[in-house]
Amino acid sequence: MTEIVAKFDSVSYLYPRSSKLALRDVSLEIKKGEFVGLIGPSGAGKTTLCLTFNGIVPQFYGGRFWGKIVIAGMDSLEVSIHDLARRVGMVFEDPETQITATSVEAEVAFALENLGVPREEIEVRIVEVLKILRLEGMEDKHPHELSGGQKQRLAIASALALQPELLVLDEPTSQLDTLGQQEIFAALHALNQKLGITVVIASHASEALADYADRLILLADGEVIASGRPNELYSQVPLLETCGVRPPQVSQIFHLIASRVGQPAAFPVTLNAGIAHFRDICEHYRLACPKFAALDLKKTGTPLFSVQELCYRYPDGTEALRGVSLDIHRGEYVLVAGHNGAGKSTLVKHFLSLSHPTSGKVLVDGVSTDRLSVSALARRIGYVAQNPDNQIFNATVWEEVAFSLRVLGYSDADVQCRVKDSLATLDLLEQRDLHPLSLPRSDRVRVVVAAALALQPEAIVFDEPTTAQDYRGAKVILELSRTLHALGKTVVVITHQLYLMPSYAERMIVLGGGKIVLDAPLRQAFHALETLRTASLVPPQAVLLSRVLDPEALLVTPDEVAACFFPND
Repeated sequence: MTEIVAKFDSVSYLYPRSSKLALRDVSLEIKKGEFVGLIGPSGAGKTTLCLTFNGIVPQFYGGRFWGKIVIAGMDSLEVSIHDLARRVGMVFEDPETQITATSVEAEVAFALENLGVPREEIEVRIVEVLKILRLEGMEDKHPHELSGGQKQRLAIASALALQPELLVLDEPTSQLDTLGQQEIFAALHALNQKLGITVVIASHASEALADYADRLILLADGEVIASGRPNELYSQVPLLETCGVRPPQVSQIFHLIASRVGQPAAFPVTLNAGIAHFRDICEHYRLACPKFAALDLKKTGTPLFSVQELCYRYPDGTEALRGVSLDIHRGEYVLVAGHNGAGKSTLVKHFLSLSHPTSGKVLVDGVSTDRLSVSALARRIGYVAQNPDNQIFNATVWEEVAFSLRVLGYSDADVQCRVKDSLATLDLLEQRDLHPLSLPRSDRVRVVVAAALALQPEAIVFDEPTTAQDYRGAKVILELSRTLHALGKTVVVITHQLYLMPSYAERMIVLGGGKIVLDAPLRQAFHALETLRTASLVPPQAVLLSRVLDPEALLVTPDEVAACFFPND
């Protein structure tokens, strides 16, 4: 009989000062050696469920708890968090909450030393996990010098080094590039298979879960809605869409094909299965792929942003940018992508003079940024940082949006008018008196955008705005970017989530190793497979599947791929 490593019996939980159950009558079992994915929209209860595995809920948070949880034979209410931590490794959504040491090597070693692991073994494990997480060579770096994605890798490395019996991860790849995401899932799968570590991972990365999970558990409003193998759950596209969960694009495509030409004989949910099934079924349907002509995005006139041979070196000697040159004109919508640490955020920070060139020039509307103050640039360029919470420091939404206007000396009448207009544009008037940090993350992003929009800038820069968002939240933010673009704003978006962007961006700039490796219209860029691979990027599954049908068609969305199929006459 297979050993049960975690058992939940009618578990419900209510956070302190909350009137809504975070978990509602949850009963489930996790078998030893399973790789289990927790899926569901934001607010479904995934994070709360993760925190019950090591007793943080309810022992640390308090609140009201019903039911029983047994982890590795221990009642989670009768043993300490410390004792549970010896059996359960935990990786939180925000790596900043876990990192405490002054170097990468010391961070990985910290928990091992506390558990009394011999020094020789600690050294071996550090080398192994840093290689798996692509952090080798960074042993002596201070964690605060790492990019957001690299910090997340470090948090995962520290947990993996413990080689726990049960490893629980809450959105551990949300800040990673697509290749890095695949590597993390592959590493977790290897640990699961070779060492028998049971893995429970909450994630929106549906394509990776389809490839690696043994079982999925679908949560919504704190309840378990469904449980089954990936091919069982991800084939239920209408159910997932109703719950606000994005299925893999392979599933979306075959669901759309079924609605056009009848139910296919199989319903694959992984890329390899989808490609194989495409080759099997193509002869049974009439195929006619829509054609999209290559776009010419050349612009004339003075660029809004002009970067000329830009180099930037951090104080520790790291070269973040090496000879970058590009122009972005008014009214463009540009996607900037690349691997973690490629220099994306560093590049856009130069637009606002938040970073200063080691060499080269950055011009805004033909004027060098070294002749423009940060406040002058802030009036013209709105900036939404990777973590919106780092930009929020007022007690109400209204005061947050009004703050910059007051600092820059606008009259009370202007402040009142601009704040009201900005909040109305972003549908935030009803939240005007609420504390910004009490709002959902997608709404906090809107507050930051509202504060920028009140200055009536010419451009808005979004730095990883969809990180840690569920599909609905990500779409809300990108629809906001579309609205701003329609108002004539220049929009620059940094993101790893390429599948989101075909409906929005016109142009794609790819950075790799601090250099521009690709600058092209989005359709052409998505089909530059080898260049994307060298930049640690993987195009959406719709692109890869479309190339089985017609590599020249430049298809980029599930709808476009499904539109190739017609019933035989």
